Amino acid sequence: MDHSSRGCRFPRKFNYRRTLIIGIGLCTLLLFFSGCSKKLSPEIKDLEPKLYLQVPTIDCPLDKDRDGINDLKDIVAGGKEEVRKRPRYRDAYYAEGFPPENEGVCTDVIWRALRNAGYDLKAMVDEDIRQNISLYPRVDGERDPNIDFRRVQNLRIFFQRHGQELTTEIIPNDVDNLSQWQPGDIVTFALPHEHIAIISDRRRPDGVPFILHNGGPVASEEDRLLSWKSPITGHYRFPKFE
Repeated sequence: MDHSSRGCRFPRKFNYRRTLIIGIGLCTLLLFFSGCSKKLSPEIKDLEPKLYLQVPTIDCPLDKDRDGINDLKDIVAGGKEEVRKRPRYRDAYYAEGFPPENEGVCTDVIWRALRNAGYDLKAMVDEDIRQNISLYPRVDGERDPNIDFRRVQNLRIFFQRHGQELTTEIIPNDVDNLSQWQPGDIVTFALPHEHIAIISDRRRPDGVPFILHNGGPVASEEDRLLSWKSPITGHYRFPKFE
């Protein structure tokens, strides 16, 4: 009987040294790539998954045009329709008040968005100026229905009087603060780059909302709430509700 081990297979002795070397190598690679990820270019960093701050949306009880969609959602939809149509920025006076649908400035985004919710902003502003002309210094005692509703200062006063005034402070990553910035709200900015915009339902990962506006060359949805060239002067919710 042949007792030789020829032809039989026995397990090899476990190589602890090789396993240790491989483990150290893998750990080194992980540490290397982890460090590199912090130095990635902004373009590549943008591809990394982000955790978005969850900011609750309030329930607006009003539906002016009775379309089954509340007013704030209608206003956002109207603002996004402006973005979709991409009217080019053109600052001009129009004899009949309204610019062509393919043109406009920042204020035209506002009345068009409110029109989508069933509100005639021009008629409301004209009437408020007629009854309270002294409260509107931009008018300077002379009403002009062709342009009054398209001036930021006039709209700011109108929304102060007929909307809900809200905080102008923006704190990234603060749910309590950012909950006050709701889609459909209206925000105004100071001179020298006077401006007005609608708060979008789109937010950055830190919860700061985008704006729907026309600051040129066309209407757009942008992350400009904190980076517009002038400070915020007002934040309003129209229509007002409890």
